Amino acid sequence: MRVAVLGCTGRMGIAVVKAVVDSRGAELSGALTQPGHAMLSVDVGVVAGVANTGILVTSDLGVALDGADVVIDFTLPAAMQSNLAACRKYKVALVMGTTGLSEGQHAMLAEAAAEIPIVYGRNMSVGVNVTTELARLAARYLGADWDTEIVEAHHRHKVDAPSGTALQLGEAIAKERGADLSAIAVYDRANKSAARNRGEIGFSSIRAGSIVGEHGVLFASDTEIVELRHQATDRSVFAQGALRAASWLEGRPVGLYGMPDVLGFNT
Repeated sequence: MRVAVLGCTGRMGIAVVKAVVDSRGAELSGALTQPGHAMLSVDVGVVAGVANTGILVTSDLGVALDGADVVIDFTLPAAMQSNLAACRKYKVALVMGTTGLSEGQHAMLAEAAAEIPIVYGRNMSVGVNVTTELARLAARYLGADWDTEIVEAHHRHKVDAPSGTALQLGEAIAKERGADLSAIAVYDRANKSAARNRGEIGFSSIRAGSIVGEHGVLFASDTEIVELRHQATDRSVFAQGALRAASWLEGRPVGLYGMPDVLGFNT
């Protein structure tokens, strides 16, 4: 499997490059960064701190995608439209882990999935997706009478809050309860002077230091507390999950898939 990495000079891009280099079933075919970057035309292995790969960093999407079987994209939302258009043009399967997408951008993904196979996940960690499935099952058996709070923590540079993973957890819980998350989510209690409403899902975000990613879900009744917690200690977990998704996606029919499909939760 030949893999092109978009955003190869970012924190996640470097982690993906390392994962591909270390894997047995994948090889790098292209590496993209933004125009004007200091690492343009440098071997992407040097950028990632591994052995030379023979793949030079480029800002040309056509060059980066040439010969790729699957693209792995962890760039920013601003780059999503052009990256998606290029994957459609060259008919290359796409694994996208970009968070903070707008409703319109999610619609673009769905439209593109009519032409190419896509796995989209706001968190590619296998552990996080297992935690999401456990949260869904907890919501089924505990019910809406149990208060639910989601707490997440990330490094100081993360710009979106709550995190995409926190929203993923909230959406899974709300859906299991037959509710729309937008109708029951509470993101800020600072200006509230009322008791908690039944069925609310509260969110709290922490931004500090170099925290890779921590997520906790708390279910509480008057007499019991159930907690689920996931902690990522190294960014490589997201890269390994993305590579697993890429391997699963290769050769799949067109469509929009998620990590639950990759992990077999939907079968």
